[in-house]
Amino acid sequence: MSRKGNCLDNAGVENFLSHLKTECVYMYKFETVEEMKQAISQYMKFYNNERIQN
Repeated sequence: MSRKGNCLDNAGVENFLSHLKTECVYMYKFETVEEMKQAISQYMKFYNNERIQN
């Protein structure tokens, strides 16, 4: 929950969700919810352990 009037509180989450959508979700067409869950889980492991952070 962000503090009232402070838009910077959610900047980290907004940045991650932007990368998740552009680098994972929008690149593939998922047939099932399970496929999407698996892809997101793999992406989160990649994001946290391998991806170069700017």
